[in-house]
Amino acid sequence: MTARQPRLTLNDGHTAPQLGFGVWQIDDNVATEAVASAIKAGYRSVDTAAIYGNEKGTGEGLRRGGVPREEIFLTTKLWNADQGFDSTLRAFDKSLKLLGTDYVDMYLIHWPMPAKGTYVDTFRAMIRLRDEGRIRSVGVSNFNPAHVDHLIAETGVAPVVNQIELHPDFQQNDVVKHNRAKNVVTESWSPLGQGGDLLKNPTLSQIAGAHGKSVAQVILRWHLQTGHMVIPKSQTPARIEENFDVFDFLLSTADMQKIAGLDAGHRIGPNPDSLN
Repeated sequence: MTARQPRLTLNDGHTAPQLGFGVWQIDDNVATEAVASAIKAGYRSVDTAAIYGNEKGTGEGLRRGGVPREEIFLTTKLWNADQGFDSTLRAFDKSLKLLGTDYVDMYLIHWPMPAKGTYVDTFRAMIRLRDEGRIRSVGVSNFNPAHVDHLIAETGVAPVVNQIELHPDFQQNDVVKHNRAKNVVTESWSPLGQGGDLLKNPTLSQIAGAHGKSVAQVILRWHLQTGHMVIPKSQTPARIEENFDVFDFLLSTADMQKIAGLDAGHRIGPNPDSLN
């Protein structure tokens, strides 16, 4: 099942599965079973964060999934309160201990917090951890183009990934275009939107009907064909499996254009320029 799953090559030479499993808003005690189910369904990429409070359960789920650690692409994120060089090193040690592993495949700065002015020092600490072999790849989350440019100018290192809010209702084309220009992979969080509104969208429903797929599967396929990494989350085993079953059909150019036309600029989360 996993053989069909595409992998993307990152700007540091490492590769990552294009489709991953996210555990945002999943309780620590539930994360173990959810992650184990995802691995059994075929996922080989798991995305968590310190602020989610479920790194311990996620790590246990990885071990229960029955797949060697080296076959899993594990991502976690540094929370805002821990930004800064020394505090990043301490926070990473804590995350690693909770996850029960001796390295992570990707470590992300969760938000730029521009008014705080510490994301460059934070990234320098992450580069050090990468050079020590404790992180394979360093990236960011919720960075706007100006933040990415500043990071590259100050450190000489481009993040491998910029994980941003991205769904048909909020496509962030300017950020995606800038990421591409800098050889940074765009990764979509909240890829299905929130609250189920997109899942009732008539355009998406029509496309889904034509392919004999669910609306969620069509949206995830759109992310993949656009070239994004994507991390849907679910606690339901059937939904976890459904979200992974997206490698046996292709959206047409007309389908892709219809979905591109749904962009309404509706942001769910905070604006990275003002979250401090």
